[in-house]
Amino acid sequence: QVQLVESGGGLVQPGGSLRLSCAASGSIFSINAMGWYRQPPGKQRELVAAITSGGSTNYADSVKGRFTISRDNAKNTVYLQMNSLKPEDTGVYYCSANLAELDYGLGHPRPGSYEDDYWGQGTQVTVSA
Repeated sequence: QVQLVESGGGLVQPGGSLRLSCAASGSIFSINAMGWYRQPPGKQRELVAAITSGGSTNYADSVKGRFTISRDNAKNTVYLQMNSLKPEDTGVYYCSANLAELDYGLGHPRPGSYEDDYWGQGTQVTVSA
């Protein structure tokens, strides 16, 4: 079993900052990419930022220069530092991880389980005056 637990959401005024954290735990063999998605009210879920195990990053155009994604591989944790927040950044933020799940009996991932996607439960971010 693999769990992703997010924290750090809340209410902030425009121009403010928040830092989201997401810790992955459980039967993890290795983590490939981790990322953050968001779902604004009434809209579809969209990619905010992603980071590979080697540290390569990718950002949505709307957050470039304001948000920074980072990860601590030793802690299986990904962070999203959000600065200069705008009302349009409001939404539920979800953590995602593409990982290989460990089969304890085998001592390695089962065939076909080297790139499984997992999601956190989501954390609300509201940017409002």
